[in-house]
Amino acid sequence: MSAKSAFQDQPPTDARLTDYDRAHLATYLRLLDAETEGASWEEVAVIIFGIDPNTDHARAELVYQSHLARAHWMTENGFRDLIRSSFH
Repeated sequence: MSAKSAFQDQPPTDARLTDYDRAHLATYLRLLDAETEGASWEEVAVIIFGIDPNTDHARAELVYQSHLARAHWMTENGFRDLIRSSFH
């Protein structure tokens, strides 16, 4: 399975850090960096997720938006679980 095919269409929405989140920490950081740099969501969908918005617009936008939302959740909440788990 390639890295780009390892993505779910939507990340988990658990209130706690999940194994999926841990596996995709670098992706979340890349999404936040791209957002800060003003990259278009379409470009990010192709580069990070390997989904072409021209041929699969709805899925590309869903994957991008849901993972970006989870990335923001990580900066606001999930990092606490990450820090706690690193000390055990």
